[in-house]
Amino acid sequence: MTREPTFKLAGRDENLGRSLGSFAFSFLLQGGVVVAFIVIPILAVNLPTPEGIMTFMAAAPPPPPPPPPPPPPKARRRAAPKPVLNTTPQFVAPVDIPDDLGDAGVDFGVPGGVEGGVPGGIIGGIVGGLPSGPPPPPPKAAPVRVGGEIREPTRTVYVQPIYPEIAKQARVSGVVILEAIIDPSGNVTNISVLRSIPLLDQAAMDAVRQWRYQPTLLNGVPVPIVMTVTVTFNLG
Repeated sequence: MTREPTFKLAGRDENLGRSLGSFAFSFLLQGGVVVAFIVIPILAVNLPTPEGIMTFMAAAPPPPPPPPPPPPPKARRRAAPKPVLNTTPQFVAPVDIPDDLGDAGVDFGVPGGVEGGVPGGIIGGIVGGLPSGPPPPPPKAAPVRVGGEIREPTRTVYVQPIYPEIAKQARVSGVVILEAIIDPSGNVTNISVLRSIPLLDQAAMDAVRQWRYQPTLLNGVPVPIVMTVTVTFNLG
């Protein structure tokens, strides 16, 4: 009587162990299938390769970003120019004109005259009046004496001196030396006696006054000259 219950308990324990073993095996089998079809492909896709790991480790870090540009300089505000005050006095016309102006006016003058004019002038005249005649000619240049670079001019007109009768009768002869001034046109304008023979001087000067010379040029400009003229009188 006591052995049957013992046998039945032993049979139950054996069936329970088989059920647990089947469950464990089924669980492991299903877990392996899930790992094989789901987990492994995911790991194969997401895991980095050794080459990728080496590249990631060997790649240098990116350079730091450049510093931001400096802010633009602030524009200087120009000070507004100071207003220039007009210091010119402004004359205001009087409202009422006084009847008695006193001695404000001028005690002489003519209608239409100008303040500051000349007493005794006329309307429209000018200070000092008009010149009475043409302007004076420019001063004449001083004559240049013949000598050095100034050569004696060439005589173009010669008049023979007339021998005075009184000198012929007195048997007077000789050389009269004159100093003559020749103007820029070549005319004899002034004569003076340097060596005199009283009976022959006038005849010598009358003849020389009629002589003509070529104009003497100095720097291309005709100038008056002073030269010595010799007049000889011979009885023959």
